[in-house]
Amino acid sequence: MPVLPCDGIDRIIAKAAATVPRAGQLAWQQRPVTAFTHFGMNTFTDREWGSGAEHEGRFDPPAVETDQWMASMKAAGVTQVMLTAKHHDGFVLYPSRYTNHSVVASPWWLSTKDCADLPAVTAARQRAERDRAADPSAYWRTRATGCANARGDILGDYIASARKAGLKIGVYLSPADGAELTPPFFAEEVKAVEAKVAAGQPLSIEERAVYEDRASKPSGQARYGSGSAVTKRTIPTLVPGDDRADAVRAGRLPTFPVTEDDYNTYYLNQIYELFTQYGPIDELWLDGANPWRDAGVTERYDFTTWFDLIHRLSPDTVTFAGPQGVRWVGNERGEARTAEWSALPTTGDPATGHNEELFPGGASAADLGSRAVLADPSVRYLQWAPAEADVSIRPGWFFHPGEHPKSPAELVELYRRSTGRNASLLLNVPPGPDGRIAPADVASLAAFGTAIRKTEAVNLAAPLPGQPRDPAVHAVTDGALGTSWSPRGLEGTLDLPLPGTRTFDQIRLGEDIGQGQHVEGATVQAWRDGAWTTIASVTTVGYGRTVTLPEPVTTDHVRVLITQARAKPHLSTVALHRTVAPK
Repeated sequence: MPVLPCDGIDRIIAKAAATVPRAGQLAWQQRPVTAFTHFGMNTFTDREWGSGAEHEGRFDPPAVETDQWMASMKAAGVTQVMLTAKHHDGFVLYPSRYTNHSVVASPWWLSTKDCADLPAVTAARQRAERDRAADPSAYWRTRATGCANARGDILGDYIASARKAGLKIGVYLSPADGAELTPPFFAEEVKAVEAKVAAGQPLSIEERAVYEDRASKPSGQARYGSGSAVTKRTIPTLVPGDDRADAVRAGRLPTFPVTEDDYNTYYLNQIYELFTQYGPIDELWLDGANPWRDAGVTERYDFTTWFDLIHRLSPDTVTFAGPQGVRWVGNERGEARTAEWSALPTTGDPATGHNEELFPGGASAADLGSRAVLADPSVRYLQWAPAEADVSIRPGWFFHPGEHPKSPAELVELYRRSTGRNASLLLNVPPGPDGRIAPADVASLAAFGTAIRKTEAVNLAAPLPGQPRDPAVHAVTDGALGTSWSPRGLEGTLDLPLPGTRTFDQIRLGEDIGQGQHVEGATVQAWRDGAWTTIASVTTVGYGRTVTLPEPVTTDHVRVLITQARAKPHLSTVALHRTVAPK
């Protein structure tokens, strides 16, 4: 929604109150925990950040037990999972037509035991290796020559396991791609890193990877930051022997004219593969990493065209840092702000740039949506952009054998600091090189999930069966987002006689965000010793705001006071819970 030069602050506040989520966002916000799965080349090199010069032969798990991954996630209460289909090193976990640096070129793709086609397969792969520098689809064309591992397509296997488990799907496709760096640039990086080593200077994790792979060269087609010509192209760009050619000619698959350089074309073609072969995809995750900029190599990411293609292929998908998508909470601690807004101002059109760069003060600013920020003269647009709070169960994002997972109690606290503050928790759980989630991680996830389920199993504010039903109380305790209570004006009090004397130490409030986020101040009071006592106060509410009390409260009567709002409030949730600690 544009903010016009003639808009005063009252008009801007009214526009912010009228900003609401689209269907995909509304569904996303009702999925409180997503599991991130960092699995790829780094899993086998024991790195956090790869160089892009790793040989595909290093990716050789004995198994990839995606069903075990999903069972572990579901035990934690996860409702969506997301895989790193491509991380910054550029290794791709599905058979892409546009790069040889993928699972097809790895030992994992083959199942050679008792395979009569092995000689033919070996010859085909030798030809692919010979031709790979000039032909990015060389290995892709060997995918069906025989001796194929039925589970070689890790992304496909992951999605099949997730859907079987009833989980929604997310995919991470990194814009940064070390495999696509030019060999001359990589050679200069090697020289610079070798000089630092000779001088006894410490290396960053990125530099360490370059140093360890200094005898190799990037594994791709040298498209990243190459200065290639910007020309008219067509997405999808058909390759020799492309199995989609008939469908494209017949119009069963759409085509899109674009004007791009080589790397943006490569990235758009992979977006097309993901959505036309693996969809529906509920969330596409892409960051704005441009990690070699300071070293003199940068790629101009065409976010406008990327976002447009995603929307055309899958309108309900929410895109991380995309227009009307989801946003980074601003840290990697899994911690949201105590005042977390979803209707946010931006300094530019959200459809034209990575949204982390468009929030006044930046994505990590302490305040992103208050009246003070809405009044900032740099504000040009308003959009619905709910927060996603990312954190890993281990110190690293990828599995490292010397690291250990967070305890169940730590995970519960992360849950409170994210989903309890109008954000979604994005919890990374990295499988190990054996292709399984480690037993310690599995145990921690299960205990965490059990504690949350037991804590939230019963809303102590809800009337018991057979008791008289007050419409207002029912509206906020029936568990439905679309039913709500509203005061007559912008402020008011909701009275909730409890079905009996109850003891609780958690209070959860929620708005019907389908009508916007409006509450700017609320107080919860309990009737104790013949008087009303304030037991909790919050600023924003949004989809969900949970307050954990310092000690349990026992009462038979509570009330919620809306003390400030920017438009008519629609309170859809009042829940009281007693904490069940994880075991």
